[in-house]
Amino acid sequence: MVAGRAMAWAPAVGLVLGGIAAAVVAAADALKPEAQLLSAVLGIVVLMGLSGALHLDGLADTADGFGSRRDRETMLRIMKRSDIGPFGVASIAGVLLIDVAALTACIQAGFGWQALLIGAVASRLTLPWSCRTTTPSARPDGLGAMVASTVRPLTAYVLTLAALASAIALTWLTSPSEPTGPDLIGAGAAVLIAVLVAGALTHRATTALGGITGDTLGAGVELALPAALITLALTS
Repeated sequence: MVAGRAMAWAPAVGLVLGGIAAAVVAAADALKPEAQLLSAVLGIVVLMGLSGALHLDGLADTADGFGSRRDRETMLRIMKRSDIGPFGVASIAGVLLIDVAALTACIQAGFGWQALLIGAVASRLTLPWSCRTTTPSARPDGLGAMVASTVRPLTAYVLTLAALASAIALTWLTSPSEPTGPDLIGAGAAVLIAVLVAGALTHRATTALGGITGDTLGAGVELALPAALITLALTS
């Protein structure tokens, strides 16, 4: 199925987008090494711009829906509206602040562009995990209905192993000093934490809404990125 293949390719798309954003971070850090905050902001803004801020929109809608604490139909109706409420604004602001702060810490540790690249791939890994064949759609139409239950669990596991191996190899080959056990563990943990974020959000969506929507998929991507970056910041 085309939708399932598209979701399976999501980590590869993250690799391309993350690669571009990582190049911006590396260039900015090389030109102005004392301005780590600027490098971090540029990297996050570029990554956001390349994705069209679609995932942030999904995060905001999901936050508004869940934050309302209403019944299923009301939450779905709130999430479908084009406006943004206080929970949505707070979620976007909070996520972007954490992204920038964590990436700044990684840059200061000499692991900036690598962290953003790993985070971009890991965050997109949430998409195949959230669209496994055991996951229903909350609506009969929309993006969620198109991609729900389209990815075989084996595919998600293989993609995760590939992401794990790539993150560890990148850390091993590009660390400014000889990588230690915590460095390598942190790289792998960042990928696994992204998977856990996908599992937690999918469970929440299934419990509250009856399944996933396009908005919850976007929210998973945006929540997994800061989770991965924090993990890397704490272990770099």
